[in-house]
Amino acid sequence: MLNKLNDFLSALIPATGAGSRPAHTLQLATAVLLIEVMRSDADSTGEEQATVLNILKERFGLADAEVAQLSKLGHQTAKTAHDFHQFTSLINRELELPEKVRIIEYLWQVAYADSRISAHENHLMRRMADLLYISHADYIAAKMRARPADLK
Repeated sequence: MLNKLNDFLSALIPATGAGSRPAHTLQLATAVLLIEVMRSDADSTGEEQATVLNILKERFGLADAEVAQLSKLGHQTAKTAHDFHQFTSLINRELELPEKVRIIEYLWQVAYADSRISAHENHLMRRMADLLYISHADYIAAKMRARPADLK
């Protein structure tokens, strides 16, 4: 699994000194969080999957094949992850508050993709916001920005 991850990350962007690949690990951490929101309700929909793929493509400027690889690796990683700490701690180390708030907005876009928010999705979103040290005001603002116009 680690070799697959390293190969994938090496293929996307060359290493940035001393073998470190922060951009790649941020991509994977973001993908896993998006996928976890998608998986959090009982019915993962095609709309949610398409939203995840679109966000990854736009956020990271990836080609379709790269997005597909990142999504596949994100699904595999999400299935084997025991908690979110490894992903949120990396995001906290590498990103500033506005970027973390933007990630919360992306997560809300996935949650809203099927036009309904389950209680579990709501709980998961609050938990992720807490792990990313997002204030309640920023959390609510991101939620409102992500909310589709037909639900407002």
